[in-house]
Amino acid sequence: MDDHQLLRYSRHILLPEIGIEGQQSLLDAHALLIGAGGLGSPAALYLASAGVGTLTICDGDTVDLTNLQRQIVHREAAVGAKKVDSARDTLLGLNPAIRINAVAERVAGEQLQSLVAAADVVLDGSDNFATRHAVNRACVKARKPLVSGAGIRFDGQLAVFDLRRADSPCYACLFPEAGETEEMRCAVMGVFAPLVGIIGAMQAAEALKILIAAGESLTGRLLLLDALGMDVRTINLKKDPACAVCAGR
Repeated sequence: MDDHQLLRYSRHILLPEIGIEGQQSLLDAHALLIGAGGLGSPAALYLASAGVGTLTICDGDTVDLTNLQRQIVHREAAVGAKKVDSARDTLLGLNPAIRINAVAERVAGEQLQSLVAAADVVLDGSDNFATRHAVNRACVKARKPLVSGAGIRFDGQLAVFDLRRADSPCYACLFPEAGETEEMRCAVMGVFAPLVGIIGAMQAAEALKILIAAGESLTGRLLLLDALGMDVRTINLKKDPACAVCAGR
């Protein structure tokens, strides 16, 4: 690190759990973000400000006026623009020294697998189960840690699935692909603006902890947030020995 970086990240470096070595790990790291919406916005902002050297952001949508109530990486001038381009402009304005790979499409198949394999940590901020399951399968196959978040109305959830640990469940252990899970979209149900900010910031925190190997991640636990009552609880998760995705891995 040069003098500018030492000063910029000095408040991280002062933390004994991070220090110069940990900050250098962040500068060398590559995080993949699926979605540049309500969850991806705060997550990307904190990863960028913390100095994660490379961010790959995938989202096929464009910025809509209704997004601005909660998707804080976007500005009103970006309405109609691709979300990944809008996010890239904001993030480089915050930290011009990092690298942003903007993928303006809904990634799947071999492309998704390749992107996951190239990353050190994956943050899923998508809003549908098909994408979440696809990302989970790719992370299981590549054995990459997955930080999964969700939020609707006043209810949020957060979990880490890290198949580098033998006892870690995967997303499909919690929500089997063949299960009858109700899909809820904020376009229909509504979402409290700060809720996704809280969950997205927590996703960034979990990702940063993973990258610097500090503290204890949420692996094996599901965090549930009721923002209306500001009640937080965690549920222990177990690996499903019959899981169609991660059993035997």
